Amino acid sequence: MPEVQSQNTVGLVESSTFLFDQPLALACGETLNAYELAYETYGKLNSTGDNAILVCHALSGTHHLAGYYSEDDPKPGWWENLVGPGKVIDTNRFFVVGVNNLGGCHGSTGPTTINPDTDKPYGPDFPMVTVTDWVESQNRLTTKLGIEQWAAVIGGSLGGMQVLQWSIDYPERLRHAIVIAASSKLTAQNIAFNEVARQAIRTDPDFHDGHYYEHNTIPEKGLRIARMLGHLTYLSDDIMAEKFGRDLREDTINFDYGIEFQVESYLRHQADRFVGTFDANTYLLMTKALDYFDPATEAGSSLSAVLSKACADFFVLSFTGDWRFSPQRSHEIVKALHDNDLNVSYAEIESHHGHDAFLLALPQYLSVFGTYMDRITSECTK
Repeated sequence: MPEVQSQNTVGLVESSTFLFDQPLALACGETLNAYELAYETYGKLNSTGDNAILVCHALSGTHHLAGYYSEDDPKPGWWENLVGPGKVIDTNRFFVVGVNNLGGCHGSTGPTTINPDTDKPYGPDFPMVTVTDWVESQNRLTTKLGIEQWAAVIGGSLGGMQVLQWSIDYPERLRHAIVIAASSKLTAQNIAFNEVARQAIRTDPDFHDGHYYEHNTIPEKGLRIARMLGHLTYLSDDIMAEKFGRDLREDTINFDYGIEFQVESYLRHQADRFVGTFDANTYLLMTKALDYFDPATEAGSSLSAVLSKACADFFVLSFTGDWRFSPQRSHEIVKALHDNDLNVSYAEIESHHGHDAFLLALPQYLSVFGTYMDRITSECTK
């Protein structure tokens, strides 16, 4: 096992899968008669079951939050920086659960799953899913795991949207809601970015209207462009300038369309990695779920009104360099919570890392987040 894996990590982990045979009525009007959810757990549930933490993942995230799948695995879970023994989300103190969202491509039922009605992958026939659907499926898993109430539900970006929905749909099942680098709805600009990414995928000749599995191909070109566009929105101009500037890969300009600048090399590398690990139909579903999220619509477009259902204590975090989900979006959430006299803590972290800052071990971020988690620890049975 590489040396980095042996320090402050949960170590080797395994995924689990639970089959639900109770039909799930989706917001789109369709029903899944049965489905599976992939999940991982870290730490131990205490005797009273009051130390459980649910972590909701972002668009391209998974249930694999921390640790490694094998001795030779070079890459840990996506939140290894924050989840583990002695870390902010301390697995010595908490029972931590990560779930792969319904419609995903890492173990939960989704487009790559065999449709029992056709004996072929669902592909584009997999129904549209929403944040509300994810929360409902996660709530059912909560019951199966024997957890009556989460000490906290935590998420960044699209994961933070799920936290908000949890506080609305099942207010009594969580004591704390931690919303990081999120928004109560996408701006028109964000929806536009998602649509450009979807069009890149859907117009790829290898997309075949979503039935590319049957053609033994994938819309690689479209998926690569979608991922490159996504990375541009996750990073700030400052961090891109710091990382790459206008640095050339070689000392001369070649006057062609090959890779000449370091930033071009970075984007293509990220795109190549993504194509091998993520499904295009799932990417389409996830971006649509982002677009559709707007819980205030059920209360006359009033975020304050819909959050009147919430009773959890909230911790909302934003990052100054995040232009995709700017601090202004978090301010709107905080105001709506204050309108309902809820207990709210807010931290605005100085960072030039862009939206991806919520994934990083930034000192100020770890400090304020850790302080809040200490508060939750003090409320749990020893």
